Amino acid sequence: MLSLMNKKQLKTLADIYEQPTRCDVSWHAVESLFRALGADIFEGKGSRVSVVLDKRVLDIHKPHPRGEMKKYAVEKIRDFLSIVGVKP
Repeated sequence: MLSLMNKKQLKTLADIYEQPTRCDVSWHAVESLFRALGADIFEGKGSRVSVVLDKRVLDIHKPHPRGEMKKYAVEKIRDFLSIVGVKP
């Protein structure tokens, strides 16, 4: 899967796994990463988004009004990617 990603997507993946958890990861970059991994992304009501990857589902809220993810959201994404076996 990592071979399908471009440099920016690989950087986003590294940022997600960085410790301490970053709070400047953009939703746009995370969405691009998910799409490169082959995930299906479904938008629900309001800012709710469901990401389906490897038959697993991540429910999360898109950040607004700014595009940066909160720390707890980055940690939730990190946990999800770890479960599906995606690591830098």
